[in-house]
Amino acid sequence: MAMKSTSRKRTPSIVNLTVKRRYLTAREIERLMDRARKHGRYGHRDATMILVAYRHGLRASEVCDLQWQQIELSEGRLHVHRVKSGIPSVHPIRGDEMRALRKLRRDYPKDAYVFVSERGGPIGPIGFHRLVQRLGEAAKMPFPIHPHMLRHACGFKLANDGHDTRALQHYLGHKNIQHTVRYTEMAPNRFKDFWRD
Repeated sequence: MAMKSTSRKRTPSIVNLTVKRRYLTAREIERLMDRARKHGRYGHRDATMILVAYRHGLRASEVCDLQWQQIELSEGRLHVHRVKSGIPSVHPIRGDEMRALRKLRRDYPKDAYVFVSERGGPIGPIGFHRLVQRLGEAAKMPFPIHPHMLRHACGFKLANDGHDTRALQHYLGHKNIQHTVRYTEMAPNRFKDFWRD
């Protein structure tokens, strides 16, 4: 007796042919930060956390472990300590980020960690993940959001701006350049000047 197949053939649709995007655009980051400012009791802290993670390509654990001793507000520098045996570096801090960090420091003058929970300890990576996910839903993003998308957003933004792959590698703390090349391979602007009229 022959067994009948219980699986049905799926007809392709736009949904199951679409490649999942692994990063956010600058406009989407701004939308997420705007939602953070309006969403909860700690809007400024949450928006600043998203901004710092995005601008410096930080992983969730790196932004959660960020301490004030790593930030030189007077010099406008951030000493980035990488996990996963990444290359540490010193990044510049821009004006809007500097103002946000100064306000955060005034709000939490005695804390060692930059991003502190209600209980006074550092926000953990799981808490940050939940925060970003919640804000993505509140901002009505068309797909689920997670913190690593902020790191990818940084890589794609800098690659699209034409920054050198080797410099981008060091900025993101990659030991292996193969991890950095993905940003330049997928940059939509890479063919922009081909076949100019």
